[in-house]
Amino acid sequence: MPRYKLTLEYDGTLFVGWQMQENGPSVQARLAQAIKAFSSEDFLPRGAGRTDAGVHALGQVAHLDLGKDWAPEKVRDALNAQLRPDPISVLDCEPVPESFDARFSATARHYLYRIVNRRSPLALDRNRAWNVVHALDAVAMHDAAQRLVGHHDFTTFRSTECQAASPVKTLDHLAVARAGEEIRIEASARSFLHNQVRSMVGSLKLVGEGRWTARDLEQALAAKDRGACGPVAPPSGLYLAKVDY
Repeated sequence: MPRYKLTLEYDGTLFVGWQMQENGPSVQARLAQAIKAFSSEDFLPRGAGRTDAGVHALGQVAHLDLGKDWAPEKVRDALNAQLRPDPISVLDCEPVPESFDARFSATARHYLYRIVNRRSPLALDRNRAWNVVHALDAVAMHDAAQRLVGHHDFTTFRSTECQAASPVKTLDHLAVARAGEEIRIEASARSFLHNQVRSMVGSLKLVGEGRWTARDLEQALAAKDRGACGPVAPPSGLYLAKVDY
């Protein structure tokens, strides 16, 4: 049975997240509907990352199996035709071995968080970035972020609803940089805990405002206590940017 790897982008504003749920439309369910519409086959695609409600993707990866050996470009174009007018786009489709799994074959996931640091409200970036009105020190945020890089128990930055077997993860990269009024936070790891990136960003914001120091962030990590985390950043600024295999 042919297996295909899809690379997708989507605006998560209108969805309850990637994973199919009963409380509203999901990206996974919408993609399954598109697969059924063009191929008459029932298949629930598996995604590399279970993005939450309101979280976006620039490079989500999913795989699907089809009974017929379709040309990859035909699959891409047919899915895009069926997905309209929803804000989901299949950027690429390629055949892969049956051993490929979008989730378990991934070697790294890269996330981007966007903060627009200005007093004026967002117009074009509404629901696509976090509008923080108080001035942020991006250099201090970056320096503090390095305290989180490495192999740690991230209980402090883990949702109480997280289903991961262990809170211990290796954070390979966490960088903060300013470009004009936009602050971009990039995080990379093989895998993340539920709400980990948004939790780290919310705490880094406190550093940027001067309310926390790098030492405070380090102590919050060491506490291994969800109550030590700063306010969780909103989902609108978070993007699953890329998945490595």
